[in-house]
Amino acid sequence: MLAASNLGTREEGEEPVYDFAVFDVTKETLPVLQSWPRNDVKSLPWITSQEQPASLIIAPGDQVTLTVWDAEDNSLLAGSGQRATSLQQTQVSTNGRIFVPYIGELRVAGMSPNTARSRIEEELIRTIPSAQVQLVVEPGRQNTANLVTGAAAPGLYQLPDRNFKILDLLSLAGGASPELINPEVRLVRAGRTYGVALDRLLTEPDLDTALQGGDRVMLMGDDRQFVSLGATGVEAVHDFPAQNVTALEAMAIVGGVADARANPQGILILREYDAGEVREDLSGPPQERVVFTIDLTSADGLFSAGNFLLQDKDLVYGTESPLGPTLTAVGLINTISTLANQ
Repeated sequence: MLAASNLGTREEGEEPVYDFAVFDVTKETLPVLQSWPRNDVKSLPWITSQEQPASLIIAPGDQVTLTVWDAEDNSLLAGSGQRATSLQQTQVSTNGRIFVPYIGELRVAGMSPNTARSRIEEELIRTIPSAQVQLVVEPGRQNTANLVTGAAAPGLYQLPDRNFKILDLLSLAGGASPELINPEVRLVRAGRTYGVALDRLLTEPDLDTALQGGDRVMLMGDDRQFVSLGATGVEAVHDFPAQNVTALEAMAIVGGVADARANPQGILILREYDAGEVREDLSGPPQERVVFTIDLTSADGLFSAGNFLLQDKDLVYGTESPLGPTLTAVGLINTISTLANQ
């Protein structure tokens, strides 16, 4: 790898000697390296929050209950001595109408409950002059959001008003499931999928968008991983704990380097890019396989590692110090000498 990094720039059209490229992660190279593609982050759009009126909008499928108050002694609806009549609950039809006695079918879909109540009362007064109407709406499917998965209590949730937001829904559902790592919120609306990290939703109020009837919401765990091998603190597969993980944070996650045998000047990050992303002019990686080298013994190396982002399936490799075998041999000789003296 060191030999590959010392080859210099090859002539245009010349075949590379090695099937991988090597780049030092430094202050000078960071702007170029950071401009290369990131395949591990799904770039989904998101809908920013816009304040909506507090009232619900009646939709087909909602259940409407009417109570009519009448001060007349001989009411057309109420019995003798009664002043109020509760009409049977009725469902808003597919064409947005309900049946009201002495009025007939009346369109209420697209109205707020208060507007629909006033409209019904206005029509009913023509027959019952003292009529006053009370209206209660129970949201149906078109005024319901479906929290599909990823929460403590998934299911269908009624939208009490047009300003009911995603965090309101997650609060009712008991929040994200604790086993989800770095969860992302997915919103499916009108055939389109939107996505945003839950951490961003919690810290950026402008992203807490209002729900609409028929919305489907899912909480998805982050399935990205990286591997640590060689003279690192631990050789294992690691989950991404956040949307962005720098090389310096990755070293902390893996427990740093093995003190007795690691070469902190030779931390390698091995990555594979898609063939279509290869670019000769360095606007993308010059080859599909790229090795990034980090020197943790210099200030530049440490600062640069703190700005270099890991990607899904990266391999973090700690090289061994040339003194490692020597130190091992010296330790073995000392042990043998101690045993011989005993």
